[in-house]
Amino acid sequence: MAHQYADIEEHDPDADWSLPGWLYTDPEYFEVEMARVLRPSWQIVCHQSDIAKPGDFHTIDYLGESVIAIRGQDGQVRAFANVCRHRAMRLVEGPAGCAKKLVCPYHAWAYETDGRLSGVPMKGDYPALRLEDNGLAGVDVEIWRGFVFVRLEDNGGPSVAAMMAPYDHEIAPYRFEDMRCISPVRLRERQVNWKNVGDNYSDNLHIPVAHDGLTRLFGKSYAIEAQPWVDKMSGGIVDRVSDNVWERFYQKHLPRAEHLPEANQRLWLYYKLWPNMAFDIYADQIDFMQWLPLTPTTSVLREMAFALPDAFTPEDRRREMKLVRYANWRINRVVNNEDTWLIERVQQGMASQSYTAGPIGASEVCLRSFARKIRQLIPEARQHRAPAPGWSRRPRVA
Repeated sequence: MAHQYADIEEHDPDADWSLPGWLYTDPEYFEVEMARVLRPSWQIVCHQSDIAKPGDFHTIDYLGESVIAIRGQDGQVRAFANVCRHRAMRLVEGPAGCAKKLVCPYHAWAYETDGRLSGVPMKGDYPALRLEDNGLAGVDVEIWRGFVFVRLEDNGGPSVAAMMAPYDHEIAPYRFEDMRCISPVRLRERQVNWKNVGDNYSDNLHIPVAHDGLTRLFGKSYAIEAQPWVDKMSGGIVDRVSDNVWERFYQKHLPRAEHLPEANQRLWLYYKLWPNMAFDIYADQIDFMQWLPLTPTTSVLREMAFALPDAFTPEDRRREMKLVRYANWRINRVVNNEDTWLIERVQQGMASQSYTAGPIGASEVCLRSFARKIRQLIPEARQHRAPAPGWSRRPRVA
């Protein structure tokens, strides 16, 4: 079987065009994209410190699946489908918890934290049952710099570590492994296709047009670049005092982070991982966001925030750091509202019969990189108009 990601960086004959509008609304294309792009991709679940003790678990729900990441009695982190092997009942509810065993609330089948089926009421009533063959369905797990990722299928794509390798040296000083969650999982539904969230995240040209606050903070320092599997955006906090109260507070009171080099003290970094995850990295905290598809035209944003625990922060700066984090939140709440307004209107425009694909600038390197990978995985994405219904069920040409 050919490597699905082979030659993904070869020249794209459609490089000067954006992805066409029908890819952001079409139900048939959506199903293909979920199978070829999202199911084989890594998705963050939590930080390893969030499941520190045996039996601690976190869940993530997406693409009609629910996945449990749980620490076993042996200390190992594993992931399983949140589905009882008997009658498909969900084993656990909610984003997190702790359990010595995973006991189905329907018929009380019991599973160990390593996934083994260990208890079945009226076991003799099931003549075909073999306990060893009916453990929980496993899901791939990767722990990268303390963060726990899962993927539903393996089609030969890169690991998280491989994707992030070009920037691993830049991330190392932030001590991701020592981070602790300071804001639990938040879910925010948006009336947009998932790609519109990611396109906007990596779009450099809209910053000076639509984000006055970021422009005041960064001046002309905002920059982007694209590696094969990760985009990088960055901006340095300028010395010119902002006339906005929260921006000015952040500029004035951001304390020195002793664990960071001088060049990073007032630097905001953004890394977008293929295909739908991003780290927002500040000297004061780290935010994580992923945009999970719900339907062709709706998505849910899943967010968490992390920081080094107080033990790593001098006592006289803890209160100041908390206030700075609040200012950070106030600044980015405005940015998020601006982005929501933008992407919802772009989504509406994608449904217009007048729109096919738009020309894409040479400087829009992140959008080019993303579109190239989509076209490689789904060749029909090159067509500016949707093909006749049923195209996904016809034999693929090798």
